[in-house]
Amino acid sequence: MKKPATTQVPVADIIANRWSGRAYDAAKAISRQQIISLLEAARWAPSCFGDQPWRFIVWDRNHDAGAWQQAFECLVEGNQSWVRNAPVLLLVTANTLFDHNGKENRWGSYDAGAAAENLCLQAEELGLMAHQMGGFDTKKTREVFAIPEQFQLMAMISVGYAADVSTLSGDILERETAPRARKALGDIFFDGAWAKPVA
Repeated sequence: MKKPATTQVPVADIIANRWSGRAYDAAKAISRQQIISLLEAARWAPSCFGDQPWRFIVWDRNHDAGAWQQAFECLVEGNQSWVRNAPVLLLVTANTLFDHNGKENRWGSYDAGAAAENLCLQAEELGLMAHQMGGFDTKKTREVFAIPEQFQLMAMISVGYAADVSTLSGDILERETAPRARKALGDIFFDGAWAKPVA
């Protein structure tokens, strides 16, 4: 199912077609080469001082079902209801300290977000679907996977092949089939001064 963005002017297809679907095909695995391709896209995101503050954990159910299950159990129940069919989960973290000098990196989360978006766009390029989620237990995730305190846990991402929306039901199906919407350009982009609409 495609849900291209409705834009005022054309944007690149890969951006217009990227969306956070929930219907995953449980029967289709992602190859290791595809996973590496996703990670390469994230690796080449821009970052302050080129410090690459992001660290990702990859859980591939077909490679290590036990670790995938541990990650799955860190998700909130609402996300578990549809993520169960996604073959790959990832955790995006951001280093709060610069690698090159050990000082505070207040841009780490910004840079990690850029890496995550690169990954999601690469998923679209590969014919996959990626969905970023904030609904997970950060404390449990940190404990289960022994993540150092200096790393901020940002989001989990599910990745897989899209399935027919008929695999979903109830509220999740409604959300999956609802039209995509965004705030108007002028509400969030300003021209030369705060709250002065750019368009």
